[in-house]
Amino acid sequence: MSSASDIHSLTMLIRKLESIATLTNEERQAILSLPAKTRVLQPGQDIARDGDKPSQCCLILNGWACRYKVLGEGRKQIFSFHIPGDIPDLQSLHIHTMDHSLATLTEATVAFIPHESMRELTTRFPGVKAALWRDTLVDAAIFREWMIGMGRKSAFGRIAHLFCEMYLKLQAVGLAGGYRYPLPITQIDIGDALGLSNVHVNRTLQAMRGKGLISLRSNTLVIEAWDELMRVSEFDPTYLHLEKRAA
Repeated sequence: MSSASDIHSLTMLIRKLESIATLTNEERQAILSLPAKTRVLQPGQDIARDGDKPSQCCLILNGWACRYKVLGEGRKQIFSFHIPGDIPDLQSLHIHTMDHSLATLTEATVAFIPHESMRELTTRFPGVKAALWRDTLVDAAIFREWMIGMGRKSAFGRIAHLFCEMYLKLQAVGLAGGYRYPLPITQIDIGDALGLSNVHVNRTLQAMRGKGLISLRSNTLVIEAWDELMRVSEFDPTYLHLEKRAA
């Protein structure tokens, strides 16, 4: 049986799934009954490594994580950022060998859920299975948007698009509002995700501040001109497929 704190942690998964799908009371209770073990991890700690064969999924409860791969000469490519409510290694249920790594970017609290329990849940509750499948499809849509940015957008457009995306994702699970949100990642992390040098990221952020689009205060990003930030980044939130957002 899960402890009281572990059961409470699973509400983050419910909150995430209910931002993109509808769950019944029975489905919510089934998710809360999953066996989960929570751990606090340090910044830069691998959760799963390239080549691993995981036997459990990782649910982010607090902090940020990323999927990444290290290339020759230590070059790093970040594929995605993950926030509370995300299960970034959900694909390990069906793809048994990791083809990339998953690590924390900040201190993070995570819940580990055995694959066997996840498979039993999705067998018993097709609605939950559909919601998790929808989540993986949204992930794919996000990858497509990042690919467009890397291939066709300027540094300004890429970073502005990322800021819009992260705001709506955090708002959907109740972790952002008023056009502001915690941004605990570094300029190097942004560069590794968007294919930009640290110098290029720094200059672009200065330009955004100069135009009055954003401000950064103690690891908090404030979007000062949401409509203009959307316009310059050609941001259309349709690909996030958000059905409702947490209060």
